[in-house]
Amino acid sequence: MSAGQTPSQREFVSLMAMLFAGVALSIDAMLPALPAIAAELSPGAVNRAQLVVGLFFAGMGLGTLVAGPVSDAFGRKITLMICAAIFLVGAALSAAAPSLELLLTARFLQGIGAAGPRSVGMAMVRDLYKGRDMARIVSLVMTIFTLVPAVAPLVGQGVMLFGSWRLIFVAFIVFGLATHIWLGLRQPETLAPSHRRPLRVALLWQASREIFAHPTARLSILCQSLSLACLVAILSSQQGIFARHFDREASFPMWFGIIAILSMSGSLANARLVNRIGMRAMVKATYAGLVGLTALLLLLLVTGLMPAALEFPAHILWSVALFAMMGLTMGNLNAMAMEELGHIAGLAASLMTSAATVLSVILAIPVGLAFQGTQVPLLVGVLAFSGLGFGLMHWAGRAARPA
Repeated sequence: MSAGQTPSQREFVSLMAMLFAGVALSIDAMLPALPAIAAELSPGAVNRAQLVVGLFFAGMGLGTLVAGPVSDAFGRKITLMICAAIFLVGAALSAAAPSLELLLTARFLQGIGAAGPRSVGMAMVRDLYKGRDMARIVSLVMTIFTLVPAVAPLVGQGVMLFGSWRLIFVAFIVFGLATHIWLGLRQPETLAPSHRRPLRVALLWQASREIFAHPTARLSILCQSLSLACLVAILSSQQGIFARHFDREASFPMWFGIIAILSMSGSLANARLVNRIGMRAMVKATYAGLVGLTALLLLLLVTGLMPAALEFPAHILWSVALFAMMGLTMGNLNAMAMEELGHIAGLAASLMTSAATVLSVILAIPVGLAFQGTQVPLLVGVLAFSGLGFGLMHWAGRAARPA
């Protein structure tokens, strides 16, 4: 790439943020539609509508298993374009689905397409940056990316004013086309032909063994799984908590936007502090804070010591902390593992993201289906996931000291 062809760092960060934001839009814009989907397609089991979120994550997880190696072999840009086509087909099929089963199948397909930005986008960042610089860039990307979840439920609710929940998928198609036209016109390929790895089973197996034999990569996968499990769990339960427990269904998109905007503080803090404190210390401290806050809120609720007037504000503050945790952990965990795996960045991003996402869905779906009208199952699940994350980071730190 010549200097004249390369977009500025600001444009690159903005483009990556929009690629990632398309994934967030495909999840969060659906949240206001869950009651309507349940009423139309699953009136006898309303909790099943939550699977619209979980199956999308599962599709992303399995899709990354293919997207990364393909991008290592043929380049990042062409792989992103193929994934975009799959995403658009999945969105179109979702809009026309006559049953919940077909909708979930189409959402799974849409998730496979969303695997492109999720893994190939991260590999593209790794092509250009590494180490703490990569962590800083990822934090900046996530800062911009957070603005989309802030407005996504409002977008979903606004679209539904003009028709049914099916129109939301039309919005996904428009956003996806606009973003990938920008990518096609402005972003050059970041992986030089000399650095590409052919799609050979032996080479893939060798690289996979290298990744899973690496202790930092294993730690990153497990902790990413736990962070993502917290995210999937709250996304599955949050709309129901607002509607059935707090009786605030109409104002849910507004409150979700406030939570998302306030949670940007996590990514901003990470971008400022990671170079001074270090990636491992940031992740460990974040898990510790979430464990303490979740345990306190859960204790106050189950003992009845929480004043009724403070329950809703406390839930909002806790939600902000949970979403901020994503900005304080995910970029650091990715950068920790990728720092020593740059020679197989696409496959590394693919395998780690795939394993983490699929495991997170397995962990989180029971938490979402356990929803019974209160936030207690969600709090128990998040306490378990964040507690395990803290334990893993603490154990890994102690194991590394003698070495």
